[in-house]
Amino acid sequence: MRVLIVDDEKNIRLSLKKYLALENIDSVEVESGEAALACLEREAFDAVALDLKLPGMSGQDLLEWMQRHGIATPVLMMSAHGEIPDAVRALKSGAKDYLVKPFDPVELVIKLQSLVKNKHLEDVVEAEKRTRPAKTGTIGQSEIMREISVRIDKLAATNVTILITGESGTGKEVAAREIHDRGDNSAAPFIAINIGGINENLMESELFGHEKGSFTGAIGRKVGLFELAGRGTIFLDEIGEMPAPLQVKLLRVLQDRKIRRLGGMSDIQVNARIISATNRRLETMIQEGRFREDLFYRLNVFRLELPPLRERGEDIPLLADFLLKKTASRMGREAPLLSKEAHDKLRAYSFPGNIRELENILERALIYGENQIIRAEDIELHEKPESLKKDAAVSNRHSLEDIEKEAILESLARNHGNRTKVAEELGVTRKTILNKIKLYGLEER
Repeated sequence: MRVLIVDDEKNIRLSLKKYLALENIDSVEVESGEAALACLEREAFDAVALDLKLPGMSGQDLLEWMQRHGIATPVLMMSAHGEIPDAVRALKSGAKDYLVKPFDPVELVIKLQSLVKNKHLEDVVEAEKRTRPAKTGTIGQSEIMREISVRIDKLAATNVTILITGESGTGKEVAAREIHDRGDNSAAPFIAINIGGINENLMESELFGHEKGSFTGAIGRKVGLFELAGRGTIFLDEIGEMPAPLQVKLLRVLQDRKIRRLGGMSDIQVNARIISATNRRLETMIQEGRFREDLFYRLNVFRLELPPLRERGEDIPLLADFLLKKTASRMGREAPLLSKEAHDKLRAYSFPGNIRELENILERALIYGENQIIRAEDIELHEKPESLKKDAAVSNRHSLEDIEKEAILESLARNHGNRTKVAEELGVTRKTILNKIKLYGLEER
């Protein structure tokens, strides 16, 4: 926890700072509202202990300035006995609690911890409303997955910016969550954002927030996901889908560690770790002018490459058993067992859709199977190419575009034209499928 102490009496400031240090709470002490304003513009705090009566800019003035500039740090007002009506006014203006001088430092610590805890819970609830839910940790006993686990441990101990790469369905979000959960700030929010799933016109507001009246329909202030993350983790999935104008703004965040809400007049400090992920070759996108080279180098401080499922076949039985239990629980059923023949059939399959495809196969087997044992004949596999990320070397007679067209057409036929199901099956976003259908003129076909 980091606290800003604002009081014009030096003895009070130093006493509080010393006591907070005994409780392992870091603090910065300043003597005026103007000095506090400068601190809040420059860096982030978990809470502010603010004296109501200050020379020059009063505590009430500073509180109102914080409200106008969208600084959501919880404020604990400190007032004398005769200032209780003013303290009540401060509560109505946005302060979260108050203490009447003289007070016991123990009470101060209890109130500060409560404010910080409540703010954290509010941020987590809001973040979960607006992002994908967290997923289960990495699973695997193969040598390559043991190496990945060791790397995750090392990364979790740092705050380095990470780029996770790998084919669709290899568990990039799961790995990002593991890095967060094993780190020192695991209690802070983990916010997963699917860049390809956010409307381009709303993306800036969703990421960075907006002020009331900043655009048509902005009827109030909205806190962006970067703010909600606090000292936690922002996971930017499908980073290759980020529009060019937003790439510039994300670059600024990585460089300066600051954001500005749409319509806002001041910068807000960003303390979250940033992890991004992609199944694309960003280097190729840079050559094609579709991704900024300077942003790539900022994101690619450390790269974690996840292996496709076909390269870790010994993990398939373990993953299959886990996913069966998870899916059966969601369906309100007892998890059946996989027969040896079913295990062997899965081990022999190439899984172009990786773990996501394995989960879909097992879900279908659960729906079709009526016994407590899933047999080989209950496992329905698609042996033809299902991934748009198909290696062009598969066929010397066809281009990558031909392979993509064939894969999309076959999936459209299997799913009776349902674009959402096609996207899920091929392991890409619905937006990508719609763009490919338009690009290849497949609407009529």
